[in-house]
Amino acid sequence: MLPAVMHRNEEKVRKGFWKKLLKVAGRIPFSEEAGAAYYCVRDPATPVRVKAILLAALAYFVTPADLIPDVVAGFGFTDDATVLMAAMGLVSSHIKPTHRRHAREALHMPPREDLEEEG
Repeated sequence: MLPAVMHRNEEKVRKGFWKKLLKVAGRIPFSEEAGAAYYCVRDPATPVRVKAILLAALAYFVTPADLIPDVVAGFGFTDDATVLMAAMGLVSSHIKPTHRRHAREALHMPPREDLEEEG
């Protein structure tokens, strides 16, 4: 991915990710995954190519004008979920339990025992 595109995606995510996620978290089944992707991007140990893939998916989620508008009842977030799950599938080995734990904490979700093993 071109550095300019990655930078633009990073700015979109930085400015709008948490605002949008917290607004819609109760209506989407993939909020924990989106949060984990965000924390993976913020992790200095994450390779640049992985960050680029996740930033593209997160920027798509943040962007209000997408393939299926988010306001379409029942279908508005299906394209966002598809893009995010595809991106996470490509880089799943880089999504660590700590990223998921931080996401759950930020979303005020109860802790999961399977995420407590890694420090």
